[in-house]
Amino acid sequence: MSRYAIGLDFGTLSARAVLLDAADGKIKAQAVYVYPHGVLDRALPDGTPLPPGYALQVPSDYTEAMQETIHAVMHTDGVKPEDIIGIGIDFTSATVMCADSSKTPLCAYPEFASEPHAYVKLWKHHGAEKEAAQIDKAAKETNAAWLSSHGGKVSSEWVLPKVLETLHCAPEVYSRAQYFMEAMDWLVWILTGNACASLCGAGYKMPYHDGGFPDESFFAAVDPRLQSFMTDKYPKTLLPAGTSAGGLCEEAAAWLGLLPGTPVASPLIDAHSSVPGCGICTPGELMIIMGTSSCHMLLSESNAEIRGIQGIVKDGILPGYYGIEAGQPCVGDLFAWAALICMNETYIKEAEQRGISHHDLLTGKLAGYRAGASGLLALDWFNGVRTPLMDFDLNGMIIGLTPLSRPEDIYLALLEATAYGTRTIIDEFRQSKVTVNKVILSGGIPARNTLIPQIYADVLHLPVYVSDNPQACATGAAFLGIAAASPEVSGFSSLNEIAEKLGSKPKSVYMPQAEQSEAYDQLYAAYRELMQYFGEGGSNIMHRLTALRRQRQ
Repeated sequence: MSRYAIGLDFGTLSARAVLLDAADGKIKAQAVYVYPHGVLDRALPDGTPLPPGYALQVPSDYTEAMQETIHAVMHTDGVKPEDIIGIGIDFTSATVMCADSSKTPLCAYPEFASEPHAYVKLWKHHGAEKEAAQIDKAAKETNAAWLSSHGGKVSSEWVLPKVLETLHCAPEVYSRAQYFMEAMDWLVWILTGNACASLCGAGYKMPYHDGGFPDESFFAAVDPRLQSFMTDKYPKTLLPAGTSAGGLCEEAAAWLGLLPGTPVASPLIDAHSSVPGCGICTPGELMIIMGTSSCHMLLSESNAEIRGIQGIVKDGILPGYYGIEAGQPCVGDLFAWAALICMNETYIKEAEQRGISHHDLLTGKLAGYRAGASGLLALDWFNGVRTPLMDFDLNGMIIGLTPLSRPEDIYLALLEATAYGTRTIIDEFRQSKVTVNKVILSGGIPARNTLIPQIYADVLHLPVYVSDNPQACATGAAFLGIAAASPEVSGFSSLNEIAEKLGSKPKSVYMPQAEQSEAYDQLYAAYRELMQYFGEGGSNIMHRLTALRRQRQ
């Protein structure tokens, strides 16, 4: 009998499914579904305008994506519903939604169609900055032990600030909601009928520490109305990766064309899912998932306090290890901005005549470049800073511009800036005695542009590998589905074994070039000077400019 698993990967703009052979880890079929509503950052579907910093989504896009992509991959010749041994999900996080006990998202009700806070709050929703500061203040005043395992500062991207924002801005939504949960946990609830929470989501995006949450006194210190939040509005069951959340319920099975009882795994955050998907199962291998933002994932044998990380969680990624998450909020977004802004009329015409992208044109003009030759240096803070400063009111900058600066020079400076940002993260790891031996880049960006991994190798003084699996997250999700099945059915004893034996190993490697690395050391020292001045107390000019912009918008 053939054995397959379905992996569902929910990204920012689309979702994809893979049908994966549980015997050899090869993808037999895949399908993509683009969300009809995309990201709501200007207006709701009914035209209600949204404030700056909002990033919302419509949950029906997720269920439609799940149905369409599963139906598509199940049309593969020879594959029958009884061949599916498990289903796994990964999802962007913290992507927070509210629902009632019938699993219905509140935005689906007519009375809440014009209420932004009834919709899904995407990971990059930054409307809860004040609430994050309020929670951070309460955590510091109460000496909350969990704060140190979350980088020492509360992020507005996390679950609780978004919940508190709803309580402040739309108390009627907060009152009506019977669950606030990660979108990935909601989908598992839809599939199984079991309302539970992923340890991965809770561990990295909630005030979770040493196997538990704060007691009611902490939530009351944040806001008395939150005192019973964990009891009243958060799932009671917490499940680690590689475990089953239950079998496919009759309703979902009929809807998807699969068999009732098919195991459904506890989900992982998308970036975390790529770790087993790329065959990483030992400490020291830093996985960077490079997309609109970059997530930095690392396994460690010991706990550590690391400034500005998203979290360090035992069994948060793979059983038996502490999983560390750090990140940069503007990477692919920055490259796209650069390719748009840096192009003058001459360059645009040349790209059109040659039939190539703006990225390819600018990259081609950088052939044979020498690090530091342009005299430019940039800060990659165009969406603020995640690790290590955890400050989303900071801004990007470019220094050293002259009338001789060319578009490709600016483009290169911005690519380099993201590598410097990664080096600051690695510095924080090493300062906390966490080992980094090599880097693996995943995602379409490093696969398409060989200049980027070489820059990273030169800046980081480390070998940089590029994953050749374009579906690393979805592959990892499928591995979760295999792990959710019994060992007698799957043939594997653990998620770790699945990752080791079936995970894709990178084939392309970029080694540091001594001359380039020497120049980059000088540029990185200058980057750290700018970081100290603009981000660590030298000047608050960026915060003042951000405040003025918000005031004048």
